[in-house]
Amino acid sequence: MKLHIDRKKDTLAVVDVTASAEELSKIKNKVLHMLAPSVKVAGFRNGKVPIEVVEKNIKDEVLQNEFLNEAVNTLYVGAIKEERLRPVSQPKVTVKKFVPYSELEISLEIEVVGKIKLPNYKKITIKRKEVKITEDQIKEVLANLQQRTSEKKEVNREAKSGDEAIIDFKGIDKKGEPVSGADGTDYPLVLGSGSFIPGFEDNVIGMKIGEEKSFDVTFPKDYGVKTLQNAKVNFTVTLKKLNEVVLPKLDDEFAGKIGPFETLKQLKDDIKKQLESDASARAEADFEAAMINDLADKTVVEVPESLVKEQEEMIISEIKQNASQRGMSYEDFIATSGMSEEEFMKKEVSKEALRRVKAGLMLSEIADEQAIEVEPEELEARIQVLKGQYRDPKMHEELDKPENRREINSRIRTEKVIKYLKTVD
Repeated sequence: MKLHIDRKKDTLAVVDVTASAEELSKIKNKVLHMLAPSVKVAGFRNGKVPIEVVEKNIKDEVLQNEFLNEAVNTLYVGAIKEERLRPVSQPKVTVKKFVPYSELEISLEIEVVGKIKLPNYKKITIKRKEVKITEDQIKEVLANLQQRTSEKKEVNREAKSGDEAIIDFKGIDKKGEPVSGADGTDYPLVLGSGSFIPGFEDNVIGMKIGEEKSFDVTFPKDYGVKTLQNAKVNFTVTLKKLNEVVLPKLDDEFAGKIGPFETLKQLKDDIKKQLESDASARAEADFEAAMINDLADKTVVEVPESLVKEQEEMIISEIKQNASQRGMSYEDFIATSGMSEEEFMKKEVSKEALRRVKAGLMLSEIADEQAIEVEPEELEARIQVLKGQYRDPKMHEELDKPENRREINSRIRTEKVIKYLKTVD
């Protein structure tokens, strides 16, 4: 096989391939063996027809089509291996010359990943955040436990701090338009809990059952929804029911009711241990994400546009799913960012898509450099674990499909690369 490669650009290669007579002979022989079971010739049992007889009893058009398909696939695989190309899509194939079974020249236009220049991944500059649990965090958990085990008694008086107020509420902007997410029906609000924006609960305190009240509240400047940052919203609230909340005393008896604890101190120690475990897991996940993003940002590679587009579609799908779970439309979600759809795509979606692609390529390149591979028994063990999580036989069949096995293999390989990166410095 003779190759000539022309890099039209870093992400596009045109490879001209001329096959040797020996290669074509092997390919023809392979195709004839593949077609043999379908050829029926009088005097021969199925599957026992000699190859030379098979060839005489197959239409030239059928043999040539099968031959060309097999030849193109074989030459394509050989070309990308020899030239160390990383294709990202099926090639565009042009047959330049074909003399049946003796001469074949093809041209392959292949979209590929550009050359990758890795940063110094053996010197990680990102640091883990220190995990420290404060007394206030422990007190917050205890307060939540008190609320969950509290007794509630319906009362008919003015609302005061500590009460559970059952309210209907609706917020409108300065134009009189409803504010997305600023409404609720039969909502249980513990006054003084600080769960609503500052000022809201203060206005409910003092209300009587059946009373309707309107008031303005200004959202914080660091509020999560950009369009509501510093925004003044007019709320109309109706107090429908009021419960006096009787909290249990924080003592050893309380601890015993919560779990297998003899003292309040044991409960506090257990809460601290759980908070530390959760915080450590989050810190480790944040560290991994920050490390990968940092290395991806420093990796130099020309990324094929098709890979970025594919990631953009996945990100948009994720956003739509998350928005739906929050009772929002995709358009409403974008609106909360304070950007137009075009700005959101450019600043958020496209940027994240490019980073994800670069991260994947970077991790794969590191795996190649460090010869990090997945052993067959590792793959089988993971698949067995996954099968154990599903009882549906169809899911087991899905896990055994070659494409899904490759995906799981890739996932394990990535995990091994991340584990390696966390130990190099």
